[in-house]
Amino acid sequence: MTKSTSRRETILLLAYPFFWLVMIFLWLCPVFLRKKIEKISGKIYYKMGKKARQVALENLTNVFGKDKSKEEIENIAKEVFTNTAGAFLDFFAQSYIKNKKRFFKKIVVSVEGEKHLKSAYQKGKGVICLIPHLSSWELSAVTPPMLGYKTIAASKPIKGVLVNKTMVWLRARRGMKNFSRVGSYDVLVQGLKEGNCLILMIDQDTKVKGCFVDFFGLETYTPLGAARLAADTGAAVVPMAMSRISAGKYHFEILPEIPLIRTDNPENDLIANTQAQTKAMEYFIRKNLTQWVWMHRRWKTTRESLERYLKQKKMRVY
Repeated sequence: MTKSTSRRETILLLAYPFFWLVMIFLWLCPVFLRKKIEKISGKIYYKMGKKARQVALENLTNVFGKDKSKEEIENIAKEVFTNTAGAFLDFFAQSYIKNKKRFFKKIVVSVEGEKHLKSAYQKGKGVICLIPHLSSWELSAVTPPMLGYKTIAASKPIKGVLVNKTMVWLRARRGMKNFSRVGSYDVLVQGLKEGNCLILMIDQDTKVKGCFVDFFGLETYTPLGAARLAADTGAAVVPMAMSRISAGKYHFEILPEIPLIRTDNPENDLIANTQAQTKAMEYFIRKNLTQWVWMHRRWKTTRESLERYLKQKKMRVY
């Protein structure tokens, strides 16, 4: 652990009681007040988060610059920051709810397409639940187990040991078994072979093995994990996403299983399957444009930067 990391962990440890005080406050906070906090938080986040704001505006301009004015793009970005703040507040305000009946009455008020998940699950080969970082993706991740499907997930630890343990605990209370993402491939393969649902997200630029596919008309480096797991296990890949209707109210949509492409060229199959999966993620994002994390550096990795990175790591590029 570096000196700066140690200092950060110490600060987060000291701030942990405040984290719980905020969560308890949100439990007690009426919806009308939470809406006001959401608007104020969104405005502060947009104004003070200079780097995040710049990235969001740059991403939106690169994707929509030919079709939308600068003012339209700025308005979309402002709404993105407000929705992000709102989803964050909603999650912690309702984190105490673990009863299934209350969960689907008070939070996820409508579920569309569960038949697709049920059909895939009944095959017994496992289901890769492909979810974008849209709206409250934490709610997306716990909805399959709340619907009654055995579910596992591998995630990168959140900064702050106690905060991370709290998040894992909150997920577990709603039926999810959470693993660390580091060295988890064999565990995930076994989990799928046992017929579990596996929560995966491929809509962010991370330092994992990937390939370049089309995403919003731009060449985008995308993780191969979902395609590789599907090829290795025969698990079904079912896209799903949460969308925010209003403060504390959500709609969960599940699409039909994505057919697995298998030819005599496994490497090309990985790319083709990742492309199909990415198109499903784009579908969800386009439906709810202001609820995706446009402040993430989604197009950070280029072929040139990847080549430089791979020379250092001696990884193989597809």
